Amino acid sequence: MMAKKPPKPAPRRIFQERLKITALPLYFEGFLLVKRSDHQEYKHYWTELRGTTLFFYTDKKSTIYVGKLDIIDLVCLTGQHSTEKNCAKFTLVLPKEEVHVKTENTESGEEWRGFILTVTELTVPQHVSLLPGQVIRLHEVLEREKKRRIETDQLPLMPPEKEKEPVQDYADVLNPLPECFYAVSRKEATAMLEKNPSWGNMILRPGSDSKNYSITIRQEIEMPRIKHFKVTRTGNNYTIELEKPVTLPNLFSVIDYFVKETRGNLRPFIHSADDNFGMSWILLLHQTKQNKTNKKNPKPQTCQGRD
Repeated sequence: MMAKKPPKPAPRRIFQERLKITALPLYFEGFLLVKRSDHQEYKHYWTELRGTTLFFYTDKKSTIYVGKLDIIDLVCLTGQHSTEKNCAKFTLVLPKEEVHVKTENTESGEEWRGFILTVTELTVPQHVSLLPGQVIRLHEVLEREKKRRIETDQLPLMPPEKEKEPVQDYADVLNPLPECFYAVSRKEATAMLEKNPSWGNMILRPGSDSKNYSITIRQEIEMPRIKHFKVTRTGNNYTIELEKPVTLPNLFSVIDYFVKETRGNLRPFIHSADDNFGMSWILLLHQTKQNKTNKKNPKPQTCQGRD
């Protein structure tokens, strides 16, 4: 199988704007043709898989999604025979609807199937035809999704609210941590920044007391330097322990403060969804220290294809 160059991700500015709508981690993105139960025809969307939710945009540069689909309760994913050349078709069978999907080519179809099944089944599927680098990406996403589920389960239960329309300053209440947050130690954060400087130079991590947070940064002025800043929770706000303490309403504002004060020289450490290699070694650093059991979710069945 010839490797086809994946579509370029959305520009970084667009990526940052979308983070203001939802803090769910981005696992995969690309164009999809989608036909939902209330549609007669397929519609073309730039689609992002964030957590277990598909976000649909009219094009790659749109900052506000026009629809989304939660697939955490996926019953099964069925393949469909396609008469169109170089086109993959499959159906997402959910408890309340069936969503028909077409991809631009067969390889991207295999990737979408792989990522969707990985985040819903919490295991890397064995029946998809992918290259070794693509399989590594699935394992990386699997570890990130397990970590996200654990962190989400630890949050206090919130009373149900009416869903807000997507606006610029909205942050997803189910995952209120910036994407540059990693549950790692000071030493592990330092190693991450030194090994992959192209991914960013600022990490948000738990504080040594396990109650507050810390920021670890790596700056290259004359020579690389690592610094750590304590972020203390004060009521509903967060205070950065500087010479003149700065108090901000949330952790997203804390990250924005460092970015703006350094005029963009500090960038959140974010693993790009189009990288073929890299995050597995980071997650293994602290995986052995975690003894918590993942929340058990019913695994969807992978149905046989329809001819």
